Amino acid sequence: MAKNMAVEESKLDKLIEHVMVHYRWIFVMFLLPVSFLYDIMFYLRNWIVFKLSSAPKKHLQKVQAVQKQVRKWREEGSTKTMCTARPGWQTISPHNQVYKSKMQQISVNLVDIIDIDSDKGCVTCEPLVTMGQLTHTLDKLGWTIPIVPELDDLTVGGLVMGTGIETTSHKYGLFQHICLSYELVISDGSVVKCSEEENSDLFFSVPWSYGTLGFLTAVKIKMIPSKRFVKLTYKPAHTAAEADRIMNEELGKGGNGHMFVESLIFDKERSVVMVGDMVDSCEVSKLNEIGMWHKEWFFKHVETFLNKGTYTEYIPLRDYYHRHSRSIFWEIQDIIPFGNNVVFRYLLGWLVPPKVSLLKLTQGKKIKQLYEEQHVIQDMLVRISDMRKCIDFFHDQVSVYPIWICPFTLPNNPGMLRTPGGGEEMFVDIGVYGVPKTASYHHVTTSRNVEKFVQGLGGFQMLYADSYLTEDEFECMFDHTLYNEMREKYDCRKAFPRVYDKVNRKARMVANS
Repeated sequence: MAKNMAVEESKLDKLIEHVMVHYRWIFVMFLLPVSFLYDIMFYLRNWIVFKLSSAPKKHLQKVQAVQKQVRKWREEGSTKTMCTARPGWQTISPHNQVYKSKMQQISVNLVDIIDIDSDKGCVTCEPLVTMGQLTHTLDKLGWTIPIVPELDDLTVGGLVMGTGIETTSHKYGLFQHICLSYELVISDGSVVKCSEEENSDLFFSVPWSYGTLGFLTAVKIKMIPSKRFVKLTYKPAHTAAEADRIMNEELGKGGNGHMFVESLIFDKERSVVMVGDMVDSCEVSKLNEIGMWHKEWFFKHVETFLNKGTYTEYIPLRDYYHRHSRSIFWEIQDIIPFGNNVVFRYLLGWLVPPKVSLLKLTQGKKIKQLYEEQHVIQDMLVRISDMRKCIDFFHDQVSVYPIWICPFTLPNNPGMLRTPGGGEEMFVDIGVYGVPKTASYHHVTTSRNVEKFVQGLGGFQMLYADSYLTEDEFECMFDHTLYNEMREKYDCRKAFPRVYDKVNRKARMVANS
């Protein structure tokens, strides 16, 4: 009888697995209202905190709670390296960070906007403040920040400790370049503040350090005045040469160029380059509120201009900032295949997107395996002059479209990300997300091919996704000189793992022994 029960359980497991793989949208439909309710409660809570001005008063208490845990860790012998207690499934990274299970987890409840200083043009945030939360607050006050990475759930801390980029990055650089100062709790439990003027060596080492120098507790970010709309022009290109010409002409304008620049590549030849600026008024007939629930996904909207030709429209500023949120760029088409259907959009579009964290939490073993072996999520950073050869290489290796192209300027500041030529250079982020179409694709071999190719060009790999780099290759790609000095200066060896130990694939997929 026990044997029969085991057989029945096995059949049930296979049935559930089959449904999860082939009909995952059924489970996702249950996640949509949960995601919606979570967002409502989250924004209501933040609205109350902001109205009561309680965040500044509570911040010191929350930092002291982190200090107390770190000091307790030292008193108990410092036997394990530390990390935040935030579960891996809550991060925007596509994979769970299983390395945390063998580390000393420190609770970090830092989720509020602390201060908005209109006179000095800066906003101070705790690290778990999200881009959606920040833009929702600042937009009503007539302010924004120079770089707003588009997904709502990206956090300030993740964008500092990792990296962040947006369509204004050709003017302002990466997210780290609009940060004015950081506050951290370091390995001895004390609080250190750093900026270009104070503890500058630590200030330049924090970006890309992935929490391996201390616990980030506050970030001061530059603000700029906002306007109501973005005047956006779509410029279709039907050859690679034409697309490169449009992009290079725009970037060649320097300070006289448009504020926003990006491109979506739909196949090896066809793409749409988009340029835009903030404006205070619009032509009503050309207003497109793309953030409305019934609107088609933004990337699908962009694709229509391949046939329509050049066109200009006006988009509300916050709608523009989060234009890729509803469709999670284009990943949602593999999760809800009928999600862009007009009937679905009008009836249930207001529930989209599901929270990435909940999608990760409810992944079965087979889904995880499919994402690991048959899905690409990568951002590679290369010089603008190497962009086309990289796109051709990605076409041969994975043939995934659309591809997101976002140019950015990279100053030669101290830190892990240094320009190969030793001066400020224009780079481009090539974002590849989706299911590979090439017959030769293998998740390990192909990833290694891409990494070696990008490294050979003096480029970089964003570290939120899979990295198969060896430790030597990793230290060759990223300049560890100043980082190693800070690890020594702030006694990090026993307190925190090295960056490589947190971002390489083995660390993310296999718990530390």
